[in-house]
Amino acid sequence: MRVVIVTESFPPEVNGVAHSVLRTAEHLVRRGHQPLVVTPAPARSAHCPPQSFGGGAETAEIPVVRIPSMPLPGYPQVRIALPSRQLAAAVAGHRPDIVHLASPFVLGARGMQVAARLGVPAVAVYQTDLAGYAHAYRAGRGLGEAAAWRRIRSVHRAAARTLAPSTPAAQDLTAHGVPRVQLWPRGVDSVRFHPRHRDEGLHRALAPGGEVLVGYVGRLAPEKRVDLLAATSALPGVRVVVIGDGPSAPGLRAAMPGAVFLGRRTGDELARCFATLDVFVHTGPLETFCQTIQEAMASGVAVIGPAAGGPLDLVGHHRTGLLVPPRDGAAIARAVAELAADPERRAGYGLAGRADVTARTWEAVGDLLLGHYAEVLAEGRGKPVTAEPSLAETIVPRTDDQLAAGQVTTVEELPA
Repeated sequence: MRVVIVTESFPPEVNGVAHSVLRTAEHLVRRGHQPLVVTPAPARSAHCPPQSFGGGAETAEIPVVRIPSMPLPGYPQVRIALPSRQLAAAVAGHRPDIVHLASPFVLGARGMQVAARLGVPAVAVYQTDLAGYAHAYRAGRGLGEAAAWRRIRSVHRAAARTLAPSTPAAQDLTAHGVPRVQLWPRGVDSVRFHPRHRDEGLHRALAPGGEVLVGYVGRLAPEKRVDLLAATSALPGVRVVVIGDGPSAPGLRAAMPGAVFLGRRTGDELARCFATLDVFVHTGPLETFCQTIQEAMASGVAVIGPAAGGPLDLVGHHRTGLLVPPRDGAAIARAVAELAADPERRAGYGLAGRADVTARTWEAVGDLLLGHYAEVLAEGRGKPVTAEPSLAETIVPRTDDQLAAGQVTTVEELPA
Protein backbone atom coordinates (compact mmCIF):
# COMPACT_ATOMS: atom_id res chain seq x y z
CA MET A 1 0.00 0.00 0.00
CA ARG A 2 1.26 3.48 -0.87
CA VAL A 3 0.43 6.09 1.79
CA VAL A 4 1.06 9.83 1.91
CA ILE A 5 1.10 11.19 5.47
CA VAL A 6 0.47 14.93 5.53
CA THR A 7 1.36 16.17 8.99
CA GLU A 8 1.57 19.56 10.67
CA SER A 9 4.62 18.37 12.66
CA PHE A 10 7.41 15.82 12.35
CA PRO A 11 10.87 15.26 13.92
CA PRO A 12 13.13 17.01 14.69
CA GLU A 13 10.16 18.72 16.37
CA VAL A 14 9.25 17.14 19.71
CA ASN A 15 5.53 16.81 20.41
CA GLY A 16 2.77 14.21 20.37
CA VAL A 17 1.86 14.66 16.71
CA ALA A 18 5.45 14.37 15.51
CA HIS A 19 6.09 11.28 17.64
CA SER A 20 2.93 9.41 16.61
CA VAL A 21 3.51 10.17 12.92
CA LEU A 22 7.05 8.84 13.12
CA ARG A 23 5.81 5.67 14.82
CA THR A 24 3.08 5.29 12.20
CA ALA A 25 5.53 5.67 9.31
CA GLU A 26 7.93 3.21 10.90
CA HIS A 27 5.14 0.66 11.29
CA LEU A 28 4.06 1.05 7.67
CA VAL A 29 7.61 0.33 6.54
CA ARG A 30 7.88 -2.72 8.81
CA ARG A 31 4.64 -4.10 7.35
CA GLY A 32 5.94 -3.70 3.81
CA HIS A 33 4.05 -0.54 2.85
CA GLN A 34 5.45 2.61 1.26
CA PRO A 35 4.86 5.84 3.21
CA LEU A 36 5.81 9.37 2.21
CA VAL A 37 5.71 12.11 4.85
CA VAL A 38 4.92 15.72 3.88
CA THR A 39 5.45 18.29 6.64
CA PRO A 40 6.39 21.95 7.25
CA ALA A 41 10.13 22.60 7.21
CA PRO A 42 11.70 23.34 10.60
CA ALA A 43 12.87 26.85 11.38
CA ARG A 44 16.57 26.25 10.77
CA SER A 45 16.01 24.94 7.22
CA ALA A 46 12.73 26.35 5.96
CA HIS A 47 13.59 25.59 2.34
CA CYS A 48 15.31 22.21 2.63
CA PRO A 49 14.87 19.75 -0.26
CA PRO A 50 13.13 16.37 -0.07
CA GLN A 51 15.04 14.00 2.21
CA SER A 52 14.86 10.70 4.03
CA PHE A 53 14.40 10.37 7.78
CA GLY A 54 16.15 7.49 9.49
CA GLY A 55 13.42 5.59 11.30
CA GLY A 56 15.82 3.59 13.47
CA ALA A 57 17.84 0.44 13.08
CA GLU A 58 14.77 -1.72 12.66
CA THR A 59 13.28 0.21 9.71
CA ALA A 60 14.27 1.51 6.33
CA GLU A 61 14.53 5.25 5.86
CA ILE A 62 11.27 7.17 5.55
CA PRO A 63 11.12 9.68 2.68
CA VAL A 64 10.15 13.18 3.83
CA VAL A 65 9.18 16.27 1.82
CA ARG A 66 9.59 19.50 3.82
CA ILE A 67 7.38 22.41 2.74
CA PRO A 68 8.63 26.00 3.26
CA SER A 69 7.10 27.37 6.44
CA MET A 70 6.64 30.36 8.71
CA PRO A 71 6.28 30.58 12.51
CA LEU A 72 2.75 30.59 13.89
CA PRO A 73 1.99 34.15 15.07
CA GLY A 74 2.14 34.21 18.85
CA TYR A 75 3.81 30.78 19.09
CA PRO A 76 6.97 30.71 16.93
CA GLN A 77 7.85 27.16 17.99
CA VAL A 78 4.99 25.95 15.77
CA ARG A 79 5.59 26.10 12.03
CA ILE A 80 2.86 26.79 9.46
CA ALA A 81 3.44 25.57 5.89
CA LEU A 82 3.41 28.28 3.24
CA PRO A 83 1.41 27.83 0.02
CA SER A 84 3.57 25.66 -2.24
CA ARG A 85 3.20 23.48 -5.32
CA GLN A 86 5.43 20.94 -3.58
CA LEU A 87 2.49 19.41 -1.72
CA ALA A 88 0.42 18.57 -4.79
CA ALA A 89 3.50 17.40 -6.66
CA ALA A 90 4.59 15.17 -3.80
CA VAL A 91 1.15 13.59 -3.35
CA ALA A 92 0.59 13.02 -7.05
CA GLY A 93 4.13 11.75 -7.55
CA HIS A 94 3.79 9.13 -4.82
CA ARG A 95 0.59 7.73 -6.43
CA PRO A 96 -1.00 6.92 -3.04
CA ASP A 97 -3.76 4.48 -2.33
CA ILE A 98 -4.71 6.56 0.69
CA VAL A 99 -3.83 9.94 2.21
CA HIS A 100 -3.34 10.13 5.98
CA LEU A 101 -3.90 13.61 7.45
CA ALA A 102 -2.24 13.91 10.86
CA SER A 103 -3.86 16.59 13.03
CA PRO A 104 -4.91 18.52 9.89
CA PHE A 105 -5.28 22.27 10.13
CA VAL A 106 -3.29 24.25 7.54
CA LEU A 107 -1.10 21.88 5.53
CA GLY A 108 -3.63 19.13 6.24
CA ALA A 109 -6.47 21.22 4.81
CA ARG A 110 -4.52 21.65 1.60
CA GLY A 111 -3.69 17.95 1.66
CA MET A 112 -7.40 17.19 1.78
CA GLN A 113 -7.99 19.39 -1.26
CA VAL A 114 -5.24 17.60 -3.18
CA ALA A 115 -6.61 14.18 -2.22
CA ALA A 116 -10.09 15.20 -3.34
CA ARG A 117 -8.80 16.42 -6.72
CA LEU A 118 -6.93 13.15 -7.24
CA GLY A 119 -9.89 11.02 -6.14
CA VAL A 120 -7.84 9.43 -3.34
CA PRO A 121 -9.62 8.65 -0.05
CA ALA A 122 -8.30 10.44 3.03
CA VAL A 123 -8.25 9.44 6.68
CA ALA A 124 -8.07 12.42 9.06
CA VAL A 125 -6.53 11.85 12.48
CA TYR A 126 -7.77 14.24 15.15
CA GLN A 127 -5.06 14.77 17.73
CA THR A 128 -4.97 18.42 18.81
CA ASP A 129 -7.74 20.34 20.54
CA LEU A 130 -7.40 23.29 18.19
CA ALA A 131 -10.55 24.96 19.50
CA GLY A 132 -9.21 24.79 23.05
CA TYR A 133 -5.84 26.13 21.91
CA ALA A 134 -7.57 28.97 20.09
CA HIS A 135 -9.27 29.87 23.36
CA ALA A 136 -5.98 29.66 25.28
CA TYR A 137 -4.07 31.85 22.80
CA ARG A 138 -6.73 34.23 21.51
CA ALA A 139 -5.68 37.15 23.79
CA GLY A 140 -7.91 39.58 21.92
CA ARG A 141 -6.60 38.51 18.50
CA GLY A 142 -9.81 36.96 17.26
CA LEU A 143 -8.63 33.36 17.55
CA GLY A 144 -12.06 32.12 18.58
CA GLU A 145 -13.20 28.58 19.30
CA ALA A 146 -16.09 28.89 16.83
CA ALA A 147 -13.67 29.74 14.01
CA ALA A 148 -11.44 26.83 14.95
CA TRP A 149 -14.39 24.42 14.91
CA ARG A 150 -15.39 25.71 11.47
CA ARG A 151 -11.91 24.83 10.25
CA ILE A 152 -11.99 21.41 11.93
CA ARG A 153 -15.40 20.56 10.45
CA SER A 154 -14.42 21.72 6.99
CA VAL A 155 -11.47 19.33 6.85
CA HIS A 156 -12.90 16.34 8.70
CA ARG A 157 -16.25 16.32 6.90
CA ALA A 158 -14.36 15.81 3.65
CA ALA A 159 -12.48 12.79 5.02
CA ALA A 160 -13.61 9.24 4.39
CA ARG A 161 -13.05 8.60 8.10
CA THR A 162 -11.95 10.60 11.14
CA LEU A 163 -9.94 8.80 13.81
CA ALA A 164 -10.14 10.13 17.37
CA PRO A 165 -7.64 9.08 20.06
CA SER A 166 -10.10 8.87 22.97
CA THR A 167 -13.78 8.52 23.76
CA PRO A 168 -14.16 12.17 24.93
CA ALA A 169 -12.45 13.40 21.74
CA ALA A 170 -14.77 11.27 19.59
CA GLN A 171 -17.82 12.58 21.45
CA ASP A 172 -16.60 16.17 21.05
CA LEU A 173 -16.13 15.75 17.31
CA THR A 174 -19.56 14.17 16.86
CA ALA A 175 -21.22 16.89 18.94
CA HIS A 176 -19.66 19.52 16.67
CA GLY A 177 -20.95 17.94 13.48
CA VAL A 178 -18.04 15.79 12.34
CA PRO A 179 -19.29 12.53 10.75
CA ARG A 180 -17.75 9.07 10.40
CA VAL A 181 -15.73 9.22 13.64
CA GLN A 182 -14.05 6.09 15.00
CA LEU A 183 -11.51 5.45 17.77
CA TRP A 184 -7.80 4.98 17.19
CA PRO A 185 -5.69 5.28 20.37
CA ARG A 186 -1.93 5.73 20.78
CA GLY A 187 0.68 3.14 21.60
CA VAL A 188 3.42 3.20 24.23
CA ASP A 189 6.88 1.68 24.33
CA SER A 190 6.55 -0.34 27.53
CA VAL A 191 10.10 -1.67 27.12
CA ARG A 192 11.71 1.76 27.10
CA PHE A 193 9.30 3.09 29.72
CA HIS A 194 9.68 0.53 32.50
CA PRO A 195 9.93 0.54 36.34
CA ARG A 196 13.38 -1.07 36.16
CA HIS A 197 14.79 2.29 35.01
CA ARG A 198 14.15 3.88 38.40
CA ASP A 199 17.39 5.49 39.61
CA GLU A 200 17.66 5.99 43.36
CA GLY A 201 20.80 8.07 42.90
CA LEU A 202 18.90 10.46 40.64
CA HIS A 203 16.06 10.55 43.17
CA ARG A 204 18.48 11.58 45.93
CA ALA A 205 19.98 14.25 43.70
CA LEU A 206 16.59 15.74 42.85
CA ALA A 207 15.10 15.33 46.33
CA PRO A 208 18.09 15.44 48.74
CA GLY A 209 15.82 15.78 51.76
CA GLY A 210 13.95 12.59 50.95
CA GLU A 211 10.99 14.48 49.52
CA VAL A 212 8.31 12.76 47.45
CA LEU A 213 9.24 13.47 43.84
CA VAL A 214 6.29 14.81 41.84
CA GLY A 215 6.89 15.36 38.14
CA TYR A 216 5.43 16.92 35.02
CA VAL A 217 6.72 16.03 31.55
CA GLY A 218 5.77 17.97 28.44
CA ARG A 219 5.82 21.28 26.66
CA LEU A 220 5.86 24.39 28.80
CA ALA A 221 3.16 26.39 27.06
CA PRO A 222 0.03 28.26 28.23
CA GLU A 223 -2.42 25.52 27.23
CA LYS A 224 -0.55 22.97 29.39
CA ARG A 225 -1.31 24.98 32.57
CA VAL A 226 1.85 23.91 34.37
CA ASP A 227 1.31 26.97 36.57
CA LEU A 228 -1.31 24.87 38.38
CA LEU A 229 1.58 23.09 40.12
CA ALA A 230 2.44 26.22 42.14
CA ALA A 231 0.39 25.08 45.15
CA THR A 232 1.90 21.60 44.92
CA SER A 233 5.44 23.01 44.88
CA ALA A 234 4.70 24.67 48.24
CA LEU A 235 3.70 21.42 49.96
CA PRO A 236 6.06 20.26 52.73
CA GLY A 237 7.89 17.05 51.93
CA VAL A 238 7.25 17.36 48.20
CA ARG A 239 9.69 18.29 45.45
CA VAL A 240 8.27 19.23 42.04
CA VAL A 241 10.40 18.43 39.00
CA VAL A 242 9.47 19.86 35.59
CA ILE A 243 10.82 18.15 32.47
CA GLY A 244 10.37 19.97 29.19
CA ASP A 245 10.79 23.35 27.58
CA GLY A 246 8.70 26.01 25.91
CA PRO A 247 7.62 29.65 25.97
CA SER A 248 6.21 29.47 29.51
CA ALA A 249 9.50 28.34 31.09
CA PRO A 250 10.70 31.74 32.42
CA GLY A 251 7.38 32.53 34.09
CA LEU A 252 7.12 29.07 35.62
CA ARG A 253 10.62 29.29 37.07
CA ALA A 254 9.69 32.56 38.72
CA ALA A 255 6.37 31.21 40.05
CA MET A 256 7.85 27.98 41.43
CA PRO A 257 11.32 28.79 42.81
CA GLY A 258 11.40 25.56 44.80
CA ALA A 259 10.84 23.34 41.76
CA VAL A 260 13.59 21.65 39.76
CA PHE A 261 13.55 22.42 36.03
CA LEU A 262 15.46 19.84 34.01
CA GLY A 263 14.67 21.14 30.54
CA ARG A 264 14.06 18.78 27.65
CA ARG A 265 14.94 15.11 28.07
CA THR A 266 14.59 12.36 25.47
CA GLY A 267 15.22 8.65 24.93
CA ASP A 268 16.65 6.56 27.72
CA GLU A 269 17.31 9.64 29.84
CA LEU A 270 13.62 10.53 29.72
CA ALA A 271 12.67 6.95 30.61
CA ARG A 272 14.97 7.13 33.65
CA CYS A 273 13.36 10.40 34.76
CA PHE A 274 9.84 8.96 34.41
CA ALA A 275 10.63 5.83 36.42
CA THR A 276 12.34 7.83 39.16
CA LEU A 277 9.23 9.88 39.93
CA ASP A 278 6.99 8.94 42.86
CA VAL A 279 3.93 10.65 41.36
CA PHE A 280 3.31 11.96 37.85
CA VAL A 281 0.97 14.92 37.36
CA HIS A 282 -0.42 16.18 34.09
CA THR A 283 -2.02 19.61 34.37
CA GLY A 284 -3.27 20.34 30.84
CA PRO A 285 -7.06 20.38 30.41
CA LEU A 286 -6.97 20.18 26.59
CA GLU A 287 -5.48 16.75 25.96
CA THR A 288 -7.23 14.64 23.34
CA PHE A 289 -5.17 11.67 24.57
CA CYS A 290 -2.15 12.45 26.85
CA GLN A 291 0.79 10.31 25.89
CA THR A 292 2.86 11.29 28.92
CA ILE A 293 0.26 9.82 31.29
CA GLN A 294 0.54 6.55 29.38
CA GLU A 295 4.35 6.68 29.56
CA ALA A 296 4.22 7.31 33.31
CA MET A 297 1.88 4.34 33.74
CA ALA A 298 4.26 2.15 31.73
CA SER A 299 7.00 3.34 34.08
CA GLY A 300 5.03 2.06 37.07
CA VAL A 301 4.28 5.51 38.47
CA ALA A 302 1.02 6.61 40.10
CA VAL A 303 -0.65 9.34 38.02
CA ILE A 304 -2.83 12.38 38.62
CA GLY A 305 -4.63 13.98 35.71
CA PRO A 306 -7.54 16.30 34.90
CA ALA A 307 -10.99 14.75 34.60
CA ALA A 308 -11.27 15.98 31.01
CA GLY A 309 -10.39 14.70 27.55
CA GLY A 310 -8.02 11.82 27.01
CA PRO A 311 -7.07 11.26 30.69
CA LEU A 312 -10.65 10.07 31.29
CA ASP A 313 -9.87 7.03 29.13
CA LEU A 314 -6.42 6.45 30.60
CA VAL A 315 -6.62 6.98 34.36
CA GLY A 316 -8.54 4.47 36.46
CA HIS A 317 -9.71 6.72 39.32
CA HIS A 318 -8.63 5.19 42.66
CA ARG A 319 -7.08 2.27 40.74
CA THR A 320 -4.14 3.58 38.68
CA GLY A 321 -4.25 7.15 39.94
CA LEU A 322 -6.52 10.09 40.67
CA LEU A 323 -8.61 12.35 38.47
CA VAL A 324 -9.13 15.93 39.63
CA PRO A 325 -11.28 18.82 38.38
CA PRO A 326 -9.52 20.52 35.45
CA ARG A 327 -7.87 23.91 35.97
CA ASP A 328 -7.91 23.47 39.76
CA GLY A 329 -4.45 23.85 41.32
CA ALA A 330 -5.77 23.37 44.85
CA ALA A 331 -7.34 20.04 43.85
CA ILE A 332 -4.03 18.90 42.35
CA ALA A 333 -2.22 19.82 45.56
CA ARG A 334 -4.75 17.88 47.66
CA ALA A 335 -4.39 14.80 45.44
CA VAL A 336 -0.60 15.00 45.61
CA ALA A 337 -0.69 15.36 49.41
CA GLU A 338 -2.99 12.33 49.60
CA LEU A 339 -0.61 10.13 47.62
CA ALA A 340 2.53 11.57 49.18
CA ALA A 341 1.31 10.34 52.56
CA ASP A 342 0.60 6.80 51.32
CA PRO A 343 3.59 5.05 49.64
CA GLU A 344 1.79 1.70 49.60
CA ARG A 345 -1.10 3.18 47.66
CA ARG A 346 1.29 4.85 45.23
CA ALA A 347 2.98 1.52 44.59
CA GLY A 348 -0.36 -0.20 44.02
CA TYR A 349 -1.47 2.44 41.54
CA GLY A 350 1.85 2.11 39.73
CA LEU A 351 1.54 -1.66 39.41
CA ALA A 352 -2.05 -1.41 38.15
CA GLY A 353 -1.12 1.29 35.66
CA ARG A 354 1.74 -0.76 34.27
CA ALA A 355 -0.58 -3.76 33.85
CA ASP A 356 -3.09 -1.58 31.98
CA VAL A 357 -0.72 -0.39 29.26
CA THR A 358 1.66 -3.25 28.49
CA ALA A 359 -0.54 -4.54 25.66
CA ARG A 360 -0.85 -1.07 24.08
CA THR A 361 2.19 -1.47 21.86
CA TRP A 362 2.83 0.72 18.84
CA GLU A 363 2.74 -2.46 16.77
CA ALA A 364 -0.79 -3.28 17.95
CA VAL A 365 -1.93 0.31 17.41
CA GLY A 366 -0.30 0.38 13.97
CA ASP A 367 -2.17 -2.74 12.94
CA LEU A 368 -5.43 -1.12 14.07
CA LEU A 369 -4.64 1.77 11.75
CA LEU A 370 -4.03 -0.60 8.85
CA GLY A 371 -7.46 -2.06 9.57
CA HIS A 372 -9.00 1.40 9.24
CA TYR A 373 -7.15 1.94 5.95
CA ALA A 374 -8.42 -1.39 4.62
CA GLU A 375 -12.01 -0.60 5.56
CA VAL A 376 -11.87 2.83 3.91
CA LEU A 377 -10.43 1.35 0.72
CA ALA A 378 -13.04 -1.40 0.72
CA GLU A 379 -15.80 1.20 1.01
CA GLY A 380 -14.94 2.58 -2.39
CA ARG A 381 -11.47 2.32 -3.92
CA GLY A 382 -10.90 5.00 -6.49
CA LYS A 383 -14.12 6.91 -5.76
CA PRO A 384 -13.58 10.69 -5.46
CA VAL A 385 -14.01 12.13 -1.98
CA THR A 386 -15.77 15.45 -2.45
CA ALA A 387 -14.74 18.24 -0.11
CA GLU A 388 -17.48 20.13 1.70
CA PRO A 389 -18.10 23.66 0.40
CA SER A 390 -17.12 25.03 3.81
CA LEU A 391 -13.53 23.92 3.21
CA ALA A 392 -12.84 26.73 0.77
CA GLU A 393 -14.97 29.20 2.72
CA THR A 394 -12.85 28.95 5.87
CA ILE A 395 -9.43 29.12 4.19
CA VAL A 396 -8.55 32.55 2.84
CA PRO A 397 -5.41 32.71 0.68
CA ARG A 398 -2.71 35.19 1.65
CA THR A 399 0.26 36.33 -0.42
CA ASP A 400 3.78 35.43 0.63
CA ASP A 401 4.45 39.13 1.34
CA GLN A 402 1.54 39.24 3.79
CA LEU A 403 2.79 36.10 5.50
CA ALA A 404 6.32 37.42 5.80
CA ALA A 405 4.99 40.65 7.30
CA GLY A 406 3.11 38.70 9.95
CA GLN A 407 -0.29 39.90 8.73
CA VAL A 408 -2.05 36.77 9.96
CA THR A 409 -4.00 37.29 13.15
CA THR A 410 -7.06 35.03 13.08
CA VAL A 411 -7.87 31.42 12.37
CA GLU A 412 -9.50 32.43 9.09
CA GLU A 413 -6.29 34.19 8.02
CA LEU A 414 -4.05 31.16 8.29
CA PRO A 415 -2.62 30.35 4.85
CA ALA A 416 -4.46 28.03 2.50
